[in-house]
Parts: sequence; structure tokens; C-alpha cells
Amino acid sequence: IFLNIYLYRYKGRRRILMKTLERILEWGGIKKDIIFLSISLAALLASLFGIRPFPFDLAWISVILCGIPIILEAVIGLVTAFDIKADVLVSIALIASLIIGEDFAAGEVAFIMQLGALLEDLTVSKARAGIEKLVHLTPRTARRITSGGEEIIPASDVIAGDLLRVLPGETIPVDGIITSGQTSINQAVMTGESLPADKEAGDDVSSGTVNLYGSFDMKALRVGEDSSIQRMIRLVQSADAGKAKIVGIADRWATWIVIIALVSAVLTWFFTGEIIRAVTILVVFCPCALVLATPPAIMAAIGNATKHGFLVREGDALERLSMVKKIAFDKTGTLTEGNLHVETIHSILPGLSDTDLFRLTASSELRSEHPLGKAVVSDFQKQTQSAPASPKEFHMIPGRGVSAKVGGHAILAGNEQLLKEHTDTFSDELPARASSWLDEGCTVIYVAVDGKAAGFLVLADTLREDAAETIRQVKSTGVSPVLLTGDHRNAAAHIADVLNIEEVYSGCLPQEKLSWIEQSQKRQIQVCMIGDGINDAPSLKKAFVGIAMGGVGSDIAVDAADITLVNDDIRELPHLISLSRKMMFTIRCNLTFSMALNFLAIILAILGILNPVVGALVHNAGSVFVIIHSAFLLTFKNHSFFKK
Repeated sequence: IFLNIYLYRYKGRRRILMKTLERILEWGGIKKDIIFLSISLAALLASLFGIRPFPFDLAWISVILCGIPIILEAVIGLVTAFDIKADVLVSIALIASLIIGEDFAAGEVAFIMQLGALLEDLTVSKARAGIEKLVHLTPRTARRITSGGEEIIPASDVIAGDLLRVLPGETIPVDGIITSGQTSINQAVMTGESLPADKEAGDDVSSGTVNLYGSFDMKALRVGEDSSIQRMIRLVQSADAGKAKIVGIADRWATWIVIIALVSAVLTWFFTGEIIRAVTILVVFCPCALVLATPPAIMAAIGNATKHGFLVREGDALERLSMVKKIAFDKTGTLTEGNLHVETIHSILPGLSDTDLFRLTASSELRSEHPLGKAVVSDFQKQTQSAPASPKEFHMIPGRGVSAKVGGHAILAGNEQLLKEHTDTFSDELPARASSWLDEGCTVIYVAVDGKAAGFLVLADTLREDAAETIRQVKSTGVSPVLLTGDHRNAAAHIADVLNIEEVYSGCLPQEKLSWIEQSQKRQIQVCMIGDGINDAPSLKKAFVGIAMGGVGSDIAVDAADITLVNDDIRELPHLISLSRKMMFTIRCNLTFSMALNFLAIILAILGILNPVVGALVHNAGSVFVIIHSAFLLTFKNHSFFKK
């Protein structure tokens, strides 16, 4: 306080001091912290076992390397904002411990505090990686149509109303509408769905999505900062800024603890005249147990989570997870495998069996790059243990399907529009027979042989075999599951019905998912989001807790999330919820014990029953207790969640 008053009288000195302290703290970064912590740990171990190669206690190395930065942070906080946090409390404890000769206790406190700060820095340093990768997805160039042909221009130079041409394999530079041509577009960046969307004249297209097959011309509508990919980047940035960090428990209570400790010490010294009692109070009020009440529990819980396939990237993610009321699941790649397979084959042509229809379709799709065609070929190879015959002719029909000649037959395989345009026998009877699968959200490939409608193949995404049990167990924890997907209504409704999920939102774009999460959290309903795609990144950032599917998920989704499920085994999700709650229970027990021990020790110190040496032993005993108690989290296992 006196330093603060003095520096305000001499503002020039204050400014110079602050800049100097800040430069000292910023020097070296994370690598420097790791080196200092390693040296400090070795020094503390040597001090603990009585190794003294020098005429001073080696614990002083930890005090200097780890303790001085804490004291500097405390000074900066006090001088610039009169902010009393745990570092002020720890600084007082460090100085008091050194005064009475408890060098090891001072070094121990400094080491633990800096270790926790390092863990936080390691997670924060990656917080923006997802945004940087999104920026790399932004198209760099555009192909503008001019009176003399075409010209390549920077995408930033496109203005609304320009006519653009997009070739196969190119990323669409701006939002617009197709004026001519047919194609299939990979929209996973916006919708999360793995299947391409067929597009033709009059359909909207979004920047950042990829043109797969046919070339087309388009009219630019929304450009620059108004384009879809730029809006996606802003969504992630705003979601990142909107998620408040939870302040450490020691920091929340630090002001009152500092006041109580100082007042108790001063009053004891005043009334008893014994400074040794005052120093003892400061020693026993050293917040070792309080500071250690949380970090070891979090580290032990993170270690437990790692054994079950979770990579926890944010230090307070498990604390937040313990408070969630709803878990929003994406569908494709999260509740489903994200891989299509042939569910049903139905032939209507006399003399053509289902097996023959499958064989002809697989051969016609052999050279196709479309995910539907690849799924048909892959399933045929798995079921027959043989490769389909190579077609003699093959043509890709963008936005429709394929045509091929196989074994002397002319084959058409594609959507309903393809058969209507190229056959005379296609009627509404075939779609009517496929309607039950279409209602379940499946995809249908219609097939014609020699100009006659021959039947259809039904392809479906595979529901994860453990999805239903996972949803049931999530409900048993008291958390409500929600299906939040960009897929169409029929597919979403079918999955929700199979998994017994009551709350369903389908056809959601990234901003709609984000809006739902915001509205829920405004109503004090904390939401956990679990997803895998680029389109889920804003929601993963905005949600109270974001969990990304690491095995099938995009790097951007993983970077946006607080927790990554490395092996995609969603069976472990109920365990993670239970673990987070057990961790918080452990922390509360640690805090209760440490505070009770501190206040009991203060009373005994005031009465003169404790001397500084015994007081140091008491507070070290409290530290050992909370560490051992926290260590039990490493082996925590909620057995009701592991009947596999």
C-alpha cells in the first residue's frame, strides 16, 4: 500500500518500474518456465533429502526462480489496479516463511503456484489455432467472366453482381447463385454433412465450400466480410471472446484471507507484544493447502480422463462440465460413424435379381469419385470379396449421377431427376417404394438398365453401436441430450426416435447452432456441445464446454474445443461427466479441510500453543493430505458406466 502511494506521487518512476517488471515477467515465455520449474523441482528434492553442496539451502533456488515472478506479479497487481489475488497471499506467505527460516516451505509454495500457471499458459497458447486454420480456408482467388473471356483476380476484389466461373476442385470464392451448369458441392464446412449437395441453375452456393465435379457459372451476391466463410470466422472469434474464464477459487477468497491473516497477526502482536506469534500466524495461514486444493485434483482428473480417451485442453473444462444441464450432439460423425453403407437393394425388373442389380451398379460406379459411388463399390467388395468388373464406358453427370456400359448393358445410376430425363419407364411407383427409407433419412440411388427403370439401392449412415446406451447413461446422470444437426428433418427425426432423444433441431447452420446455445445459456442452462466438423467450431467455442471427436473430426473443431475425444468412443462420455462431478466434490472437501485447518492453526498460534516450526509442520501436513486425497481421482471409476 505504501509503495502504491509512493509511486503515484512519482508517476515517472512508477511507469519505468512497471515496464521493467513486465519485461522481466515476459522474458523467455513457456520454455523458460519449463526450465525454471525443472531446476526448482530438482532443488526441492535435494533440500528435502538434506543434500547441501552449497552453504545455503537449495530450496532458495526454487524461491528465486519461481517465487520472484509471483512477488513481481503481486506488486504489479497492487500498483496498477490494487488487485488482491492469490499471488499477494502467496507472496506474504513466502516472505513470512523465509523470515522464520522455513526455506523449503517457501520454495514448495512457489513451485506449486508456478506449475499451475504453466499448465494454464500451455492451454491458452493454442486457443486461437482454430481461427487461424479457418482463415486458411478463405479462398484466395476467383475466376471472373469478362467480355473477352476469363480473368483470375483476388477473391477480395470480387464485387456483388460479378459473374464468376468455378471449375471442378475449386473452392467457391463468394456467396452467390448458380446461373448455368450442374454440379455437386461439398458443403461440410458449413453443414457438417459428408454427402455432397447436387446443385443446378437457381441454387445458392456458399464461399468456402468445394466444387467437386461439374463447372458452373454463378452471380456473386455476398462478398468480402459478408461471405459465409468470413461470417464463420467471426462466429468463432465472438464465441471465444464470450466464454468467460472461471476465476480460481483461491483468487476469489484471497482478499478476505489476506485481510484476516494480516489483521490477526497485527492484533496478536499488538496485544501480546510477541512478534513470534504474529509470524507464526502468517506461516500457518500460508495458503499451501488452499492453493493445492484445486490443481492436484484437476491434474489427477485430467490423468484419469486421458486413460479413458479424453484430451483435456482447458484447465477448468472439467469444472465447467460438472455444471452442464444439457449436452447437444451433432449427428454425422458423432452419433453416427459418418460412413455410408448399402442398407437395401430392391430390383423391379423381371429377370434381374437384387444381386445382379448390385453388381451392375457397383461396376458403373467403379470410376466415380462421388462418396455415394465409393460407398457402393466398397460394400460390394466387402460382401462379395471381389472387385466389380470395370465398365467399358463411363461418364460423370454432375448433379445427377453416372452413366456406364457394363457387360453389354447401358447403366444409369443416380438421383430421381437422372432417370426421369433418360428413361421412359420411370414412374412415381419407384420413389413410392423407397419412401419408407427416405422418411428415415436414407439416401437412394435409382438405377436404369438399357433405358428401363430397374430398381434402387438404399444407403444409410451407420449409427454407432454404443450410441443408444450412451444416451441412456447420459440421461441417468441428470443431463438432457439434445440433437443439434445440419441434416434434414427426416434423418434427424429418425435418429432421435431410435436413440430416444426428445429435443431435436434439424437443418441447423453454424449460426443457428450458436444462437440456440446462446439462448440456452441466457436462461442459465449451461450447455455442453459435442461435434466433429468445421461447422461445429463456433458452437464448440461458445458452449460452456466443447467436446470434439478427435478421430473423425477436423483439426479446426479439435482446436476450438475444450476437450477432445481422441478415440471417438462416446461410451466414455458418461464417465467423464461423473468424473467432473467427483473432481468438484474432492476440491470442495480439500477446501473445507484446508480452511478449517488454517483457522484452527490461527487460533492455536494466537494462544501461543503453536510456534513457527510446529506451525510450518501443520500447514505442510495439510498440503500432503489434499494431495493424497486428490490422487484418488486417478483411479476413480463409476462402475455403472462401464458395463461394456
